[in-house]
Amino acid sequence: MRIDILTVLPEMVEPFMNCSILKRAQDKGIVEIHVHNLRDYSTNKHRKVDDYPFGGEAGMVMQIAPIDACISKLMAERHYDEVIFTSPDGEQFDQPMANQLSLLDNIIILCGHYKGVDWRVREHLITKEISVGDYVLTGGELPAAVIADAVVRIIPGVIGDEQSALSDSFQDNLLAPPVYSRPAEYKGWRVPDILLSGHEAKIAEWRYEQALERTKRLRPDLLEGK
Repeated sequence: MRIDILTVLPEMVEPFMNCSILKRAQDKGIVEIHVHNLRDYSTNKHRKVDDYPFGGEAGMVMQIAPIDACISKLMAERHYDEVIFTSPDGEQFDQPMANQLSLLDNIIILCGHYKGVDWRVREHLITKEISVGDYVLTGGELPAAVIADAVVRIIPGVIGDEQSALSDSFQDNLLAPPVYSRPAEYKGWRVPDILLSGHEAKIAEWRYEQALERTKRLRPDLLEGK
């Protein structure tokens, strides 16, 4: 899989892409992640990529020309399955969407900034708009990092124990059950006996019951229609 991230703040994105699971995925050759500075595609001598909005509204707007130039260059080199724009009014990002995106070959993620992007970008260049929550951030760099991390970690071969990713919260519309590690007792706080029993079927049953109980209590909306 290849992910191209378009941003005016590459220094905000690159460190995240070069550590932990994302770095390991790249080192293994499973994923390529490329960060592009939109200022490199500006024809302005000061490398500006924003301007005042028509109509006199407050704030600055990302211009269409540098964005189009970058996307056009990338598309001339390979096919992209999705061109994603991170926006607070996009489709809500969730685990099923991450699962779907992980099956694709190549995606572009455009990070919004300033007041927003020239609407013609969204009309003519973007294929999917994604929001990571009902709030506004300074830019789309953090959402791009969230999307990349959620997508890459479930690609086969990225995590050593693939069952770990499959048992994460939201994979079955359930929150994850409690997990424990050594020591079995600490300050009088004990690990549930069932987890020390070695009985795989009963442990699996306990984990499901715990996941269902936590979901009913904390996120009953996930169970609607089930």
